[in-house]
Amino acid sequence: MLSSRLTPFLAERCISSLRKSSSTSSFSSLSQIQPWLFIGLGNPGEKYQSTRHNVGFDMIDAFAQSQGIPLTTHYFKALFGEGVVDGVPVLLAKPQTYMNLSGESVGPLAAYYKLPLNRVLVAYDDMDLPCGVLRLQPKGGFGRHSGLKSVIYHFRKNREFCRLRIGIGRPPGQMDPKAFVLQKFNRTGRERIDSAVKEGVEILKMVATKGLTEAARLSNADQKYKHLRSDDLQD
Repeated sequence: MLSSRLTPFLAERCISSLRKSSSTSSFSSLSQIQPWLFIGLGNPGEKYQSTRHNVGFDMIDAFAQSQGIPLTTHYFKALFGEGVVDGVPVLLAKPQTYMNLSGESVGPLAAYYKLPLNRVLVAYDDMDLPCGVLRLQPKGGFGRHSGLKSVIYHFRKNREFCRLRIGIGRPPGQMDPKAFVLQKFNRTGRERIDSAVKEGVEILKMVATKGLTEAARLSNADQKYKHLRSDDLQD
């Protein structure tokens, strides 16, 4: 079910396709496609760029660039963009509330577009996965992640939204996890994350075009073997 705001958006983006057909049913079919909302979690500002806590932002930036979607609109406390991936409308958002308050942006966005939570995907950093390993899941808890905790709270404690977990590894020794996530990667870690982001872009494309179940089936098996091949990076 689409909001009234999204219908003219689809009409504009798909106009070249619609001109090729005078069929009213074709337009009706396109306008009824339910969008995906892809959200990357992070902290705004130059100070936090390239830190471990901002890999969710990195993922959305890379996907937006790959699809030619500008993230220049300020909307519901987020940098926001709209596009179409193989005929499927996609909404992209990077909350600018700071991590702990991410839900203040994500909750109203999903509500405005009247999206069921199985059409919402949140990309975020995860210390429970080795650096550069990805995992696509249909639901889950928040663990130690303050951003996810805020999102769940603003979804009225409903946890059944999709997640793209981006492994950043565990902090070394007795290092405070809060300090760890706000540090930048070393060279090896950055290389692994950059590679993972490229893989994540393809995974997000699959989610949009094939659905979450099929995308998870295809991607998680490969990531599992990647996990077995890689050392748990402690940088």
